[in-house]
Amino acid sequence: MAIEKSCSLIIHFDKGTPAMANEIKEALEGNDVSRKIDALKKAIMLLLNGETVPQLFISIVRYVLPSEDHTIQKLLLLYLEIIDKTDSSGKILPEMILICNNLRNNLQHPNEYIRGVTLRFLSRLNEAELIEPLIPSVLANLEHRHVFVRRNAILAIMSICKLPQGEQLLGDAPELIEKTLASEQDLSARRNAFLMLFTCAQDRAINFLLNHLENVPNWGDLLQMVVLELIRKVCRTKPAEKGKYIKIIISLLNSSSTAVMYECAATLVSLSSAPTAIRAAANTYCQLLLSQSDNNVKLIILDRLQELKTSHKEVMVEMVMDVLRALSSPNLDIKRKTLDIALELITPRNIDEVVMTLKKEVVKTQNKELEKNGEYRQMLVQAIHSCALKFPEVASTVAHLLMDFLGDSNVASAMDVVYFVREIIETNPKLRESIISKLLDIFYQIRSSKVCSCALWIIGEYCLARQEVESGISTIKQSLGELPFYTVTEDGEVLDPALSKSQGQASKASAFVGMTSSSRKPAVLADGTYATQSATSEIAMAAPTLATGAAATTANLRAILLTGDFFLGAVVACTLTKMVLRLEQIDGSTVTVNKVVADALLIMTSMLTLGASNVLPHPIDEDSYDRISLCIRLLCSPTDMMRHVWLKGCRESFVKMILDKQHRETEETKANAQVTYAQPDDLIDFYHLKNRKGMSQLELEDEVQDDLKRATGEFTKDGDSVRKLNRILQLTGFSDPVYAEAYVTVHQYDIVLDVTVINRTNETLQNLCLELATMGDLKLVERPQNYTLAPEASKQIKANIKVSSTETGVIFGNIVYETTSVLDRNVVVLNDIHIDIMDYISPATCADAAFRNMWAEFEWENKVAVNTNIQDEKEFLEHIVLSTNMKCLTPPSALEGNCGYLAANLYAKSVFGEDALVNVSLEKKNDGKLTGFIRIRSKTQGIALSLGDKITLKQKK
Repeated sequence: MAIEKSCSLIIHFDKGTPAMANEIKEALEGNDVSRKIDALKKAIMLLLNGETVPQLFISIVRYVLPSEDHTIQKLLLLYLEIIDKTDSSGKILPEMILICNNLRNNLQHPNEYIRGVTLRFLSRLNEAELIEPLIPSVLANLEHRHVFVRRNAILAIMSICKLPQGEQLLGDAPELIEKTLASEQDLSARRNAFLMLFTCAQDRAINFLLNHLENVPNWGDLLQMVVLELIRKVCRTKPAEKGKYIKIIISLLNSSSTAVMYECAATLVSLSSAPTAIRAAANTYCQLLLSQSDNNVKLIILDRLQELKTSHKEVMVEMVMDVLRALSSPNLDIKRKTLDIALELITPRNIDEVVMTLKKEVVKTQNKELEKNGEYRQMLVQAIHSCALKFPEVASTVAHLLMDFLGDSNVASAMDVVYFVREIIETNPKLRESIISKLLDIFYQIRSSKVCSCALWIIGEYCLARQEVESGISTIKQSLGELPFYTVTEDGEVLDPALSKSQGQASKASAFVGMTSSSRKPAVLADGTYATQSATSEIAMAAPTLATGAAATTANLRAILLTGDFFLGAVVACTLTKMVLRLEQIDGSTVTVNKVVADALLIMTSMLTLGASNVLPHPIDEDSYDRISLCIRLLCSPTDMMRHVWLKGCRESFVKMILDKQHRETEETKANAQVTYAQPDDLIDFYHLKNRKGMSQLELEDEVQDDLKRATGEFTKDGDSVRKLNRILQLTGFSDPVYAEAYVTVHQYDIVLDVTVINRTNETLQNLCLELATMGDLKLVERPQNYTLAPEASKQIKANIKVSSTETGVIFGNIVYETTSVLDRNVVVLNDIHIDIMDYISPATCADAAFRNMWAEFEWENKVAVNTNIQDEKEFLEHIVLSTNMKCLTPPSALEGNCGYLAANLYAKSVFGEDALVNVSLEKKNDGKLTGFIRIRSKTQGIALSLGDKITLKQKK
């Protein structure tokens, strides 16, 4: 395959046409400097985008070369850099000799800027015939008074030495540069000189380094960075000499330059796996983590610490407290990543210190002045929850502290706390009594319906002793307040008796929870006049007032119920039912039990009465009504089977859910775990036998080259060739004069099209060009250049396309060419290339609470009706999971049985960080067919639509 033409300059320009050449030529031949500058820029961009404008060269030589303007000279060098300097056989074009004299004059120009940019231009030339007559002038610039010239002269010499003819052109260059390095005082010039020795005469660079070991810490950061690069290269070729170079690296760990410190730590990790070296690198990373203010730098350092944790966990365990100091950063992403690293480094030795630190951070979040404290507190609660599950002995020290946040205004944080309490009270039976006592004491502070529901479930399941049951019932009654929930006065006003008693007649206006739409009352305005106020507006204002606790004397459960939340009412009814049944088991006194039953029935009937009235904006929903009615019937005539279901069945289901969760977490840990500790029966790795497992990172970098070639399709293993053939797409027909096919390689953020074009005719095709366009969030990076194709010849053309989202995209275009027999341009239309969304998403996991939160927040939804020939629900679910490349979050235990219904949640994450949520709801009809819907939600429209299209196509097996 022919090697593509290289270019060191890329500028996007999509407005150019060949017709601009005449305008550019006129501007270049004029005397206006600004017009010349604009014309040169246009000429450069035309060349970069594949246009050939040979008629401009003579005009530029005649009218632009003599110019003394610095901008024109700089643009002229860019133009000379990108034009073709050789013919098809590789020989220098005769007209290129015209520019040599100009370049020699520039290298001897009295202005140091002209000399410097010309030397920089020479470092990009690959034609020895052009460079050879300029070498004496280049060498003379090594002693120029200005450092800008000397610096670029060294780079020019280095590029000349790297040419195949470099040794013939400049055989004594290393010796000259070594003398320059010894006498040079400027840091940047010394850096370039050492880089030249390192690149072209490595032995001289090593000798210079070893002869000046004591001065290395005093060298500037630019030179020290090149030293580290040299060390990496030397240790790759001579592993036996690592020892003396590691000493140099350790001496640079205390450098004043943070960049040098970072590179030292990275080099140290790549060269050695000794605990001392890893510990020194980790210490350096931790110092940088605290000293740097840039959040991006901190995130990069945390990534390096994450890598160290994976490969050297036993060393990183000692650094966990240093890592946790990064929690002082105000950025939530940094805090989250820090906690993720620290939680995997917890051991019985450091658990107490870690939990103490997390407790201090939780207390700090009580400061309401700081932003996003609620979200940070939620992360801390989840971290403490994880610690308590791994090490139950610390649960008692954090449970009571976290329970103070059950009344937190941040509902997500409060929900995490109540989930933590629910799990700890089951897994740590010793803490049950103290947790129940604390929960009953602070229950009145909870103002969130979701948190109240979970807290009531805990009270109903874990109040086991008689005193606990009685306290629980009393707490619920106090939180509901006096019954009934509303009264109607003679004049039609609807009042809350609990508020009217506590606040008196003056608070009646704020206690309204409802009133007929026709009732009105006079109100006194700010200016003393009277106005008539409609009660309908008071109804709308009263409910949220009670819910937010503006009326301080309103009990929490009562306030939430008066907003119309009857789901909570059903939870209250179920909790009371469980506690009454449990009291009946504990206390044999019929009188006591009957009194409690009567109180519970009164509460439930009052809730049903409230729900059936027109007091609230909406009546009670059917599900809540049925649930409360079931509780009433159960209390009136309980049976042994119902007692077992209510008192034991719920808790057994919860225990099963926890065990299933722990099993899944264990399986995921095993799947992702890497062996970091040596086992007694492990084989001994002899380094010099080159066992792959015993290789250092540098040697693995050499080995991985084959993996890179395999990933890009340069060669394939057995079986890989079949996969490569599956990714070849035919773009034209066999009868077309030009046949084309493309091999599509999808990397995460870009797509590479390797297009093979074959000339099927007996004519030479001129100016053959592959013209591509995209639809969707795809963008063509650069325009392919023109080619000349001989009869029956073929050509490989590569095109790069940038991907910016997971939206399904389409690539389409034409092949345009000219022939000598036909004057017009010929066009062959290509088949479309569809980019599949499956290349961008991968299975992922998230907590159920996080899934529900995202489901509620995401605004884009795509609803797909089930239409399949599969008749088994589980088989259809597995088919959807495989077709969409997603992970089923619903545990297998929840999908057991054959009830004819199935509901499951699927989750995946794209390479761009987008979340894809899918809910599958199925029902099996009597005729065996599956019906239902598949709902897709995402934050962006593209992924929702693309996944919906994929599911629609793949439903039928």
